[in-house]
Order: sequence, then structure tokens, then C-alpha cells
Amino acid sequence: MSGALRLSGHAKDLGGGFTVRRLLPAVQCRSVGPFIFFDHFGPVSVVPGAAHDVRPHPHIGLATVTYLFSGAIMHRDNLGYVQQIEPGAINWMTAGNGIVHSERRPESLADMTYVNHGIQLWAALPVAAEEVDASFVHTPAAAIPEVQVGDAVVRVLIGTAFGQTSPVATYAPTLYLDVQLPAGGVLELPAALAQEMALYPVDAELLLDGEPLPDHTLAVLPAGAAAAPVRLQAGDSAVRLMVIGGDALDGPRHMWWNFVSSRKERIVQAAGDWEAGRMKVVPGETEFIPLPEHRFRAD
Repeated sequence: MSGALRLSGHAKDLGGGFTVRRLLPAVQCRSVGPFIFFDHFGPVSVVPGAAHDVRPHPHIGLATVTYLFSGAIMHRDNLGYVQQIEPGAINWMTAGNGIVHSERRPESLADMTYVNHGIQLWAALPVAAEEVDASFVHTPAAAIPEVQVGDAVVRVLIGTAFGQTSPVATYAPTLYLDVQLPAGGVLELPAALAQEMALYPVDAELLLDGEPLPDHTLAVLPAGAAAAPVRLQAGDSAVRLMVIGGDALDGPRHMWWNFVSSRKERIVQAAGDWEAGRMKVVPGETEFIPLPEHRFRAD
């Protein structure tokens, strides 16, 4: 028996009828490795005129990790990066001491209907790296290593697993895998892959150490002395699952709106900077998302 903590998440409306399934943070579990935020969006049909664009907004103290199964998103930021995010690629945006970005429909798809489906994670930066300069790195799908492990096809999106190492650079030991199992297929997941680890069936139920794990459920595996390999088996249909993990955070984090920090006063400062217009804007963008009405307090 795995003894995994199971999180079913909740629906979160991001506006314009765009709803995501949010698995982290949860009351029972605030983080898995460096990951403090887990949104599964779609599959959702994006039709001409749909209001799914995410207007410019700021971040500090974290890295966003965007991964698509299908569709396309145009990333723009105040560093000047313009990058179309496409299926299979890893897009790692380090917010550090502050970044502003937008996520919109690509202009080339303005008159088309397509399906967006993917996952966005936030990784808290180590305390020593919370104030690094902001940056954005796009790693194309073709650069991500893929390996056959028994019945499974494993893409090593971030970190090292099954003899493969991703080219994506991180600030702390981090693991992110995209695993595809055929119907009835089996994979043993070694506990040694990461200090903390969780798995998430995207599109079908699977068996976790012989027990059914429904799709859209984040299973946080036991860490430390209780950690042990787990056996994953697909049922009557193929299943895609994501594995996240890494070293435990080096201390507690405060998270409010789009800001993450080990220091409450830093979040207050970032909120003030955004409200006063002191953060550099995204070139060519005039819209922005205002601060929430309910403000963060450091006391």
C-alpha cells in the first residue's frame, strides 16, 4: 500500500469563463518539493472571440512552469521575450525580484477554434535565490529527453530519471515527468527519484499499488522513512500521468495573489510597487490585472 495523500482539488474561475482545476496549494499539503501551485486547465475549446487571455500581471519569488498537451499560448513579458508556447515544450519563467507577463491567444489563431490543455506549476525559489534577476527560458519539445521504461514512455521534463537528464536548469533539485502508459501497462516508480513526490493521472484512472486512483487526483506519496517504490498500472484504457517532486522547501513560504516570498514584508512591497506602477510594463501592452481588493497584511 502506498499510503498516499489524495487531493481532489477545486475549480477556480480565472475570468471569462476560463476555469482551472487547482490541486496545490491545499489545506492538507502546501507543497511537493519546490512546487507550491498546481493548475490543470482544459481541455477547453478556444473559439474566436473567447475571453481567455490573461492580461499582464506581476510575480516575485517563484518560477512558473508551463506545459501544454495541446493548443498554444503566446507569452510576452517585460523583459521583451515573446514566445509561443506549444505542446511538449517546457517554459520556465523565473520571477525572482519581479517580472510582468501576459498569456494570450496567438494572433495566428485569432480566427480559429482549437483546444488548450495543459498544466501550470509554480516552483518557490530557494531563499538565497528569491531575489535573482528575472529571466525566461523556452526549451523546445525536441530537446526534452524521452525513454521507454518497461511499458511506459517517460519524458523527463525537468530533473533526472531513468538515466535521462533534462536540459532545463533549476535552482534546487526538481523533478517533473510526463508518463504515458498503454492499457494494462505497468511502471514501477522508484522512491529515490525525489525527496518528495506526487503523481497526477490526467485523463484516466490508474492503479496505485493495486488501489484505484481516479483521474484528476493528486496523490502525494509518503516521504522520508515511509518512502517506498510504487507500482502504477493502467486499467482498460491508456493513461497519461504527471509526476512532480524534488527536495523539500528550505523553509515556509507566504503566498498571496501572484507573489511568493519567505518574508511577509516583501509581498507588501511588491503589492505597493504594482499598484504604484513602479514595475516595468510588457512592451505593446496597455491592459493589466489590478491588485485584489482584499490586501495582504504583514502583521
